[in-house]
Amino acid sequence: MEPATILIADDDAAIRTVLNQALGRLGHEVRVTGSVASLWQWVNDGEGDLVITDVLMPDGNGLDLIPQIKKRRPELRVIAMSAQNTLSTAVKANERGAFEYLPKPFDLNELLAIVQRGLDEPRSTGGKTEVARSEEEIPLIGRSAAMQTVYRAIARLTATELSVLISGESGTGKELVARALHDFSNRKGRPFVAINMAAIPRELIESELFGHEKGAFTGATTRYSGRFEQARGGTLFLDEIGDMPMDAQTRLLRVLQEGEYTTVGGRTPIKTDVRVISATHRDLKRQVAQGLFREDLFYRLNVVPIRLPPLRDRREDIPDLVSHFLSQSVELGLAQKTISTEAMQALQKYAWPGNVRELENLVRRLAALSIQDVISSQDVVTELAETELAEPAGAGANSEASLSDAVEQHLKRYFDSHDGELPAFGLYGRVLREIEKPLLALTLSATNGNQLKAADVLGLNRNTLRKKVRELEIAVVRTPKSP
Repeated sequence: MEPATILIADDDAAIRTVLNQALGRLGHEVRVTGSVASLWQWVNDGEGDLVITDVLMPDGNGLDLIPQIKKRRPELRVIAMSAQNTLSTAVKANERGAFEYLPKPFDLNELLAIVQRGLDEPRSTGGKTEVARSEEEIPLIGRSAAMQTVYRAIARLTATELSVLISGESGTGKELVARALHDFSNRKGRPFVAINMAAIPRELIESELFGHEKGAFTGATTRYSGRFEQARGGTLFLDEIGDMPMDAQTRLLRVLQEGEYTTVGGRTPIKTDVRVISATHRDLKRQVAQGLFREDLFYRLNVVPIRLPPLRDRREDIPDLVSHFLSQSVELGLAQKTISTEAMQALQKYAWPGNVRELENLVRRLAALSIQDVISSQDVVTELAETELAEPAGAGANSEASLSDAVEQHLKRYFDSHDGELPAFGLYGRVLREIEKPLLALTLSATNGNQLKAADVLGLNRNTLRKKVRELEIAVVRTPKSP
């Protein structure tokens, strides 16, 4: 790295000292200030090869200064830092032309690496065009290092049309990330359409995605516009993409490659104008290896991956999340509640298998059921105990009721997603076949691929089972026994 002059503006004297010493040891000339005005004076006078600035300072905002710097000296790169570790701050830094954004507290080695990139990479005088944004916060809560990585990824993607694959356990907030990518993009204000692959019977998926013409099949009494058409000009969010059957994967890949599709029963190609964002809680790489997901479609969707951390890996975010959910509860008409320190500690010790969604539901129950204004640790312990006791009940004597409840919720999501506009299909038979596939697949897995034994367990004729395995495209895998 060639020696350079680096301008640093931060109202924290300790940070100025650390950066001055670290960059000085690398041979750079460093000038430090705690004032936005002084920084602007240096830039205006033509000084400096790179700028590092805090956001909030006594006499101004470092983010507000970046557009002026880019206008006055387009080649000068600016690294922004902030203790306001929100998605909004990361996006604003990116939109206003920052070369990089770092949340505080920062890793010194990471900052030094960014400085080197800022000095070494070829420079462009084009600059970024700032887009006016609403100050309204996207409901992504958390200041942990794990969430900062997510925020920075979203910020870098605001001006792109790249496909994004969001992965993470159920309940981590994958749809919120998809909405943030949409709402901070150039497609904001246009449709954001979400479809859950796990909630749609396999025979209906192509019609759901691409629509169908009147008379295309029995029961198609009217034309139905699919989700690609509904999302025209905006964003299509394909949730639980790992549950998409292979034939629908093939059709989706063709659409993404060719940029056009036809409705079921239609002949005229329709040009697509959507940004596709997908999400899954499954390990798609493993599914590709098992032949359950198309490799070429995986790479088409996974242009930019974003991994959402489970709540147990960012427990420091729980207080902010609880505060947010308690405020939401007041908006829903519940009484204002606070939470004791001991209760918060109990929440932070819990494993949260249902992640943020489980925390949200628990906080709302506590806000509704707690008699006192302050939620106690006993309130939390009681509710968590009841939650844990409910788990084995669904897997034991009441297993049939549990399966029925799961199917009911699955169908409810399907009906709710249509908001009253239900396509006409033979839904009854198709739903039965959707239940049939995992039943057969899991039984075959439990019998190590032994179809004769599986047929006995299921009470089916062996030839019938083989026929269904072919029809449902079930992969039969036998694991060799250890010697």
